[in-house]
Amino acid sequence: MRLRVSRLSLASRLLLAVFCFSLAPAGTPVHSAEPNRLESSSWNQWRGPNRDGTLAQPTAWPDRLTGNIEKAWSVALGPSYSGPVMVDGLVFTTETVNKQFERVTAYDIATGDLRWEHQWDGSMSVPFFAAANGDWIRATPACVPGYLVVLGMRDVLVCLDTETGEERWKTDFPAETGSALQPFGAACSPLIHNGAVYVQVGAGLTKLSLESGEVLWTVLSGGEDMMSRGAFSSPSIATTAGQEQLLVQTREELCGVSLESGDVLWRETIEAFRGMNILTPLAIGDSVFTAAHSGKSQLFDIQRGDSTKAWAANERWNQKTQGYMSSPVVVDDHVYLHLKNERFTCLSVDDGSIQWTSAPVGKYWSMIRNKNCILSLSANGKLRLIDANPDEFKVLDTQQLAEDSWAHLAVSSEADQPLILIRALNSLTAYRWKNP
Repeated sequence: MRLRVSRLSLASRLLLAVFCFSLAPAGTPVHSAEPNRLESSSWNQWRGPNRDGTLAQPTAWPDRLTGNIEKAWSVALGPSYSGPVMVDGLVFTTETVNKQFERVTAYDIATGDLRWEHQWDGSMSVPFFAAANGDWIRATPACVPGYLVVLGMRDVLVCLDTETGEERWKTDFPAETGSALQPFGAACSPLIHNGAVYVQVGAGLTKLSLESGEVLWTVLSGGEDMMSRGAFSSPSIATTAGQEQLLVQTREELCGVSLESGDVLWRETIEAFRGMNILTPLAIGDSVFTAAHSGKSQLFDIQRGDSTKAWAANERWNQKTQGYMSSPVVVDDHVYLHLKNERFTCLSVDDGSIQWTSAPVGKYWSMIRNKNCILSLSANGKLRLIDANPDEFKVLDTQQLAEDSWAHLAVSSEADQPLILIRALNSLTAYRWKNP
């Protein structure tokens, strides 16, 4: 029921290790089953322009980190798990201030100079057993030219002018819809698409007007207890079985939802410990991959009948590997996934077979994929450059750049030279790639 309210070969692998980021010709496919491409080319939202951890335009990077990156600028901040996002030469980050306010700050992407800041009341405490994961803002904002949308811990969605920081509108979901606060705080990173904002809050998956903040529909409201209310995951968009749709994970289900009407097209129950269904769904052609805490890895083929037009999500395979918080990337028909047991694995898209599994590499990491290489940042601040090789776990180089970095890694190509942006718990630092 919808709630409506007003508001390769061996030789190829050796060449890759020497220069894995050589520039591809325009139009070169990145992998054989591309997810749906969205509109922006900047790192303007959770997991990048297409919400799949992949650069919109493959580019040239050095083949090693050592000697090829240098600090451009750094600023001290209050705690946050939000990844930095950027548009039109500005980078935006969030912080929780004095356990009382939530603040958004804009910096010049090339120099780190402060442009503006805006804050509102926004603190809350999480249950004692989750305190180790922090009680500060955690959702990554989304932006397009002129509009920055931020979700605070208390389910307050704020839209700001990207140039001035002036508030365009604010929607307080508990106050305006009567929904209960999410017990662990809001975690979903908003999605902006075709003049609308999509976000999972305590009331459910909600569509709002980007211009006015008017709520257009709400679905998938979830349960009423601590283990089923709200959401940990963030939605993505894909054209699947011929129809553009939202791919959504609630605490208990994986779903396809109509962008226009909010109708739930298909849904599948996902096994997850205490509702910890956290990963962003990954579209691979007409299939969707997910993995849950203490559940399993699964690939579903999404189909629609020719005569009945009925939707179906048919499980192609499932297997034992368990994801947790780190959303995966796909390269050349292989899924690269960080696991609950702190290891990294490579799975075949075709049948789910495990190609390899690494030794422990850290509790959490975020990943950016550029052609056949992966740049990963672990929670302990270690940056790795990895050859996306289904034959072996192959780290090309490593640099220690932070101490506590749970926020998602970001990459900018808007400055004169590409930048790597790392949001550690108490700072934002930009590192400049040297010319390859």
